[in-house]
Amino acid sequence: MRRVPAVMVLAVLLVGCADVEGLQSEGDLGTVHAPRSLWKDIRPAPPAADQKPGTAAVVPGLPKVTDLSMRGVDALSVVRADVTSAAEQDGGTGRLVDPRALQRLALCTQAVDGGPDCLVRPAVLHDLTGNGREELITALDIDGRVSELRVYTVQDDGNIARILSRRGVLEGVEVAAEHLAIREPTTNPAYVAVSDYVWDPKAGIMNLSQLTLDDCPALTQNPVNEAGSRCAR
Repeated sequence: MRRVPAVMVLAVLLVGCADVEGLQSEGDLGTVHAPRSLWKDIRPAPPAADQKPGTAAVVPGLPKVTDLSMRGVDALSVVRADVTSAAEQDGGTGRLVDPRALQRLALCTQAVDGGPDCLVRPAVLHDLTGNGREELITALDIDGRVSELRVYTVQDDGNIARILSRRGVLEGVEVAAEHLAIREPTTNPAYVAVSDYVWDPKAGIMNLSQLTLDDCPALTQNPVNEAGSRCAR
């Protein structure tokens, strides 16, 4: 798999070609133009206190985990408490969680797996922080395409905290050591965007460390699967 940077530097140069007779000019291939800034006088408002990155969010209403292990934690209860709190904070605006998330959670029963209509994905435990304790990774599927990805950790005081929240179209989610990579489609079917998150011990969250593009196989060679994925590794 060939990986290329997400941000490419474009330049048009005067070049020459070498052959048995030496260098020959190809001529002027064009003029390099400086980028044109659009809407220079318009700036976004600063983020609200509950939107600022760089801090972990303790999930309210959950009991402390005395043994500091996620293995005995009910993942569905964590997601329900987190989504309910986020929906109350953003007032249904969708800033913190999709407004439809509570409706999707209402489909989950008290069964261990939430029942056949529950759209919370099976929890995955993986040590992303490097401290020997596993984090809980799960997602709430909203409409068959958009999902709310969540990663939780147990802090030293026993509180469960959300360390990553990401809404998107999850072509794939991969973990390796202390890395979590999220693969998402782009407007160009030839590429898939890959966001690589790593544990930031100072901030106490999973921070974006790299954003790249991966090649996708030709669609004719890799037709859309039942889950709607356009690109497979």
